[in-house]
Amino acid sequence: MPDFAIGESDFVLDGRPLQIISGALHYFRMHPDCWADRIEKARLMGLNTIETYVPWNLHSPRPGVFDTSGMLDLGRFLREVAAAGLYAIVRPGPYICAELDNGGLPAWLFRDDHAGVRRYEPTFMSAVTQYLQDVLEIVRPLQIDQGGPVLLVQVENEYGAFGDDQTYLKALAEVIRNAGATVPLVTVDQPTDSMLAAGGLDGVLRTASFGSRVTSRLETLRKHQPTGPLMCMEFWDGWFDYWGGRHHTTSAADAAAELDTLLAAGASVNIYMFHGGTNFGLSSGANDKGVYRATVTSYDYDAPLDEAGNPTEKFHAFREVISRYAPVPDAVPASKPAAPGFTVGLSDPVGLLPGFGGPWTEHQELPTLDDLDARLGIFRTELRQGGPALLTFGEVRDRVQVLLDGAPVGILERERHERAIMLPHTRGRLELVVEDQGRVNYGPRIGEPKGLIGPVRVGTEELTGWTACGVDLERVPQLWQSAGPTPSALGIGPTAWRATFETDGESDLFLRTDAWGKGYAWINGFCLGRYWRRGPQETLYVPAPLLEPGANNLVVLELEVLETPTATFTGSPRLGYTDL
Repeated sequence: MPDFAIGESDFVLDGRPLQIISGALHYFRMHPDCWADRIEKARLMGLNTIETYVPWNLHSPRPGVFDTSGMLDLGRFLREVAAAGLYAIVRPGPYICAELDNGGLPAWLFRDDHAGVRRYEPTFMSAVTQYLQDVLEIVRPLQIDQGGPVLLVQVENEYGAFGDDQTYLKALAEVIRNAGATVPLVTVDQPTDSMLAAGGLDGVLRTASFGSRVTSRLETLRKHQPTGPLMCMEFWDGWFDYWGGRHHTTSAADAAAELDTLLAAGASVNIYMFHGGTNFGLSSGANDKGVYRATVTSYDYDAPLDEAGNPTEKFHAFREVISRYAPVPDAVPASKPAAPGFTVGLSDPVGLLPGFGGPWTEHQELPTLDDLDARLGIFRTELRQGGPALLTFGEVRDRVQVLLDGAPVGILERERHERAIMLPHTRGRLELVVEDQGRVNYGPRIGEPKGLIGPVRVGTEELTGWTACGVDLERVPQLWQSAGPTPSALGIGPTAWRATFETDGESDLFLRTDAWGKGYAWINGFCLGRYWRRGPQETLYVPAPLLEPGANNLVVLELEVLETPTATFTGSPRLGYTDL
């Protein structure tokens, strides 16, 4: 079996120095039938290694569950990396950030007030031990000394930006070792003295994350890692987008120059991202540094491969740089031809408020979305006061639509710090549609409850006596089985629409959303993710493996008003309001 180790100044494979030239590919952000294509393109760019995070929250949506089906089949992904002749790096966290919902930490962890998340505390350590054992059950036989591709396993993730509990880090490393990790372990932190000191662990290789100022960053890393190879575990080559912001791009030439400096210094690298992929479903997270900003569905990241897996200017610039330090295959991947566009009509509208059958539960005080185990909730109570009054909330997390007797009153948004709205009258049925737009993935607000927080008051009177329904979004494509069309609901509250369209089942598509308001879309029962007229994202990526030759089904849940009940598909993405 191959022998891989950490040497005095290099990684050493079978007695020879190995410069790791890796790229990040997140298996959970791609359709599994796209994995082989993206891995092969990584090889053609000159990469010798593929890195991936492991998302605890996606694998374990509930305690005692570890799902490895479909897009979560880590074992299959690593075997496909090996089949391409590449190595692998596995980073299971437990915290991964990654602009993922809750930074990859399951929401159920935070429902126990006594759990000490990301520190040495019995409740958390019990949960994380089971999680890491589940991960290593898959990774253990796929390590390089067992004939597999895995070279390195990471302990935690940028822990120095969060805490300095060395007992916790040592315990995590011990759990990983006891679960069967025999390859070298690593940590990663931003290259500052304080973070490298707090997040590092003696006996575990320290690596760093940065995207510029390579020489000074490596000097800082070397101070804290006197021997062993230098490695940038996250070489940031782009950035992510948030709703209402601009589409981020970075200079291919500048990024390539920094990569050249890094490789010329003899350092190993993991390019973050080689291919970003897509935050399918409700997996995208958010940031809150004083203002809440929800991450968009696309994780294009301005990477060497775009969201649909086509090579970009960065691919060719990075490939040329890598060719100076390592063999690069002669073949160069071409972009896939764009499919022709087409438009179909949306029909059979079903109002969510009258059409969703529950279950409904009764509560004296308004429950949170966490109490309902839901990402979208409907809350109702009866008002009996009479005249106009101010409706106030302690805090809105993250968006609430207010309706009175079925008529819309207005919308309050967390990012605008809105907490109050004037009701035109206070007699009748008050309905609140509350949306979780993504859990914060970085900083002190990770794990906070979602929904409407604190007392809800009309004037000075606290409202009580609620009925509530957590909307199971997976059931939305089946709404028509239990409720007929409700034309009277058009434009009043959330409404589901559907359409059937024909494809060859072989070409990627992009579903245009710029003519719609805010909501979610499904193709053949698979949730593509969120859309929002606010931009910068104006399409949802539809990978070809989701499509069938012949008839396909589209379902849209529009939370605002669908002014144009049509759906347009194109062969090109639309980010940053660029022309198609």
